[in-house]
Amino acid sequence: MDPWINYHHLFYFKCIAEEGSVSKAAERLRIGQPTLSAQLKTFEDTLGVQLFERQHKKIFLTEQGQVALDYARNIFKMGSEMYEVLHDRIRPSKPSLHLGALDSVPKQIILQIVQHALGISPCQITLSEGKSDELLRELTAHRMDLLITNFLPSGVDAKGLSPRSLTKKNVAFYGAPKFKSLRKGFPKSLSGQPMIFPTYDSKLRQDLDHWARLHDIDLNIITESQDIAVKKLLAVNELGLIATAAHTVTRQVLAGELVEIGQLQGIYEELLLVTAQRKIANPIAARIVETFVV
Repeated sequence: MDPWINYHHLFYFKCIAEEGSVSKAAERLRIGQPTLSAQLKTFEDTLGVQLFERQHKKIFLTEQGQVALDYARNIFKMGSEMYEVLHDRIRPSKPSLHLGALDSVPKQIILQIVQHALGISPCQITLSEGKSDELLRELTAHRMDLLITNFLPSGVDAKGLSPRSLTKKNVAFYGAPKFKSLRKGFPKSLSGQPMIFPTYDSKLRQDLDHWARLHDIDLNIITESQDIAVKKLLAVNELGLIATAAHTVTRQVLAGELVEIGQLQGIYEELLLVTAQRKIANPIAARIVETFVV
């Protein structure tokens, strides 16, 4: 039998977390501090986890406590909404979807997923961009539903994560037309040429470093960035070469702003759609994983 949550205890926990102390929460709830402390202890025992850390007479949410607080806020928000809906005061809010993406993910793919989500159901979508480790923390803490990334941790750090491949494309070097002569003698011709590389948040950066060592290429990296739009802008303005998949620079190549210098055999850029295991999956996220095709 699944454990039953005492929602009075859940509400007490939420108040303590929001007030930052048991004493302030006791004043707000108008109950005695010892009674509230005992109720919190009972709630932690029921859940089997520690929700707060106690340091120097102050309390701080643990990582599990932060997850519990997020759920508590949603539970009581929906409870209030249910009451209002039943009394015809408001319409039920749209379902939500939180989508995260590395800065390097082509914006066209983000657009396609947003369009696909809205086609599944009218919903409110939150978009977040950032570094891989930050986004993965949000995903594993269940504050994010889906993550588009080109890097997945291994071992213990990958526990509970479910990736699905979206695309896997060959990588080539691209540059402004003035670099077209580098096609002759490629890849040796790249030695010493200015390059705009991804940061080490990307698996592609590690692959490029390894490729350069194998081919004895002297790397002259002038800029590092995860933002594909920034890298393309710098390349179009003749500041250096970028290594990327063809679909990310289609418009610039067709416009004559960039030319392909040469392909890197065995180097791929793969985009993954990642979810974290949870007892109650976001239904829109689950449908996207099942049905979305680039």
